[in-house]
Amino acid sequence: MTPNALGYRMPPEWSPHRATWLSWPHRESSWPGKFEPVPHVFAEMVRLLSPHEEVHINVTGQEMEEIVRDLLIAHDIDPSAIARAVFFHHNPTNDAWCRDHGPCFIQRNVDGRREEAIVDWGYNAWGGKYPPFEDDDVIPTRIAEEFGIPVYHPGIVMEGGSLDVNGAGTLLTTESCLLNPNRNPSLTREEIERYLTDYLGVRHILWLGDGIVGDDTDGHVDDLSRFTDPSTIVTAVEMDSSDENYQPLKENLDRLRSMRDQDGNPFRIVTLPMPPAAYYDGQRLPASYANFYIANGVVLLPSYDPTTDEIARQTLQRCFPTRRVTLLDSRDLIWGLGSFHCVTQQWPAV
Repeated sequence: MTPNALGYRMPPEWSPHRATWLSWPHRESSWPGKFEPVPHVFAEMVRLLSPHEEVHINVTGQEMEEIVRDLLIAHDIDPSAIARAVFFHHNPTNDAWCRDHGPCFIQRNVDGRREEAIVDWGYNAWGGKYPPFEDDDVIPTRIAEEFGIPVYHPGIVMEGGSLDVNGAGTLLTTESCLLNPNRNPSLTREEIERYLTDYLGVRHILWLGDGIVGDDTDGHVDDLSRFTDPSTIVTAVEMDSSDENYQPLKENLDRLRSMRDQDGNPFRIVTLPMPPAAYYDGQRLPASYANFYIANGVVLLPSYDPTTDEIARQTLQRCFPTRRVTLLDSRDLIWGLGSFHCVTQQWPAV
């Protein structure tokens, strides 16, 4: 039987967390010429997250664990806080993008108690772009085995950053990613929808079009539009009509305004500005405020430019009145073509 038939559902990101999963960065080629500051960005993430929830970190082994511990202490995280809230797992990885290769947790209620399982989608580094990826592909099952959690294998390629759920039955994704032949070339749109329904417990799937320029994932939705509650979607818009992101973001906004939820009701659409165009070594970077991460008590919002950072922060703060929306510098991290949502994976509380 499928997880859906057994009563499993994927909780929304704002539901209470047990923890956040990270895969510690070590692949210097993901940030060519600019890797040195990246572990410090991760340490700052741990500093901001650990007062609110556990942080579980995949490392390649004992040597990396010790290096990371020392770095966390250097970032003013008390050793007692590390012992209480930070947990290391010797799970070798190829890269740091835990949103896409990490465990996708689903839950169900049975006799008044909540049970969890993991969906282990296939992972091929966004269409085979960045081999090797074999270690990343097995991370969900390694975690499931360590914690004794049931695991389901759909047998198709899917990345966490390519989908977002509202917790009430609706899932948001993009045509440019899920229908790209470099993922599941033999599957139709309807067949992909069936997998999402069967394994994540959704019943209503909404499709946006293209992603932003510079996004090597072929258009992940977490750079475009995100649920902030069951009836609200925040979406990135570009106000400069001469910018190459203007048209695809306008078309996605038009689609969102015509969409309905699982019960036939329109969504409340909130717009986020795009930061000024960012480049490194002549390459346009996929900088977007939509790549925020929702944790217990805090929302990590990438910071790119003071002219737009505060507008984005205030916009999201109104969407999350019970959490503190915190800006964190992402100008180095984004050179790897992703930000805070791309490197995190939530572990919902049971």
